[in-house]
Amino acid sequence: MTNINGKTYAMTAITPMKPWKTPILRLLFFVLGHVKPLQSNLINLSFIHFARWVIVKRNGFPRIEPAQPEESLSYDYLLFFSNFNGTWNQYIDAFADVLSGGLDAIWIWSEKFPRARPVTAFKRYISLVQFDTDCYYTAYPTATTNDVKAAHRVCAALEDFGRASGGMTPGEFSGAYVEFLTKVQKDLGATGIGPVGT
Repeated sequence: MTNINGKTYAMTAITPMKPWKTPILRLLFFVLGHVKPLQSNLINLSFIHFARWVIVKRNGFPRIEPAQPEESLSYDYLLFFSNFNGTWNQYIDAFADVLSGGLDAIWIWSEKFPRARPVTAFKRYISLVQFDTDCYYTAYPTATTNDVKAAHRVCAALEDFGRASGGMTPGEFSGAYVEFLTKVQKDLGATGIGPVGT
């Protein structure tokens, strides 16, 4: 599946909107972008690398050259892009559980959006509007977001241990080393290929 690279899954969804709804959604995005507490639930979902919505007006699609005929579209389009760790089902379930109100506020302007709850109808809708992502960037394909955070904690603890252990006797060093390992043990996970499937 082209959407999966290591532990990272990429998702792209495109939904049509009636043009009169676009200004309302732009205003909502403006509010969400400037009122930081409204973003906290999304930020706290640590398996999400990013999530981004983009509006493209029906007359805003690029033309490769002037000779290319202009399209005559009836709808504006809402594009959703995201990278995350875990399976597609886990991602949609978590999104619907934690962010159903926010998802409804954004996607309700798209045609035939069933709402984020119940999740079965939401999953059916996303599967119909989702497209394979053939190319995307991931800095650490075999590590989750939590793996990277854990590596930073281990690195900081190791630097602290290195500074503190300079003048220790062998006995003191042994005790301090065991204490260091105990402190970072929960962060010593394994990277590798993530779960396969949707």
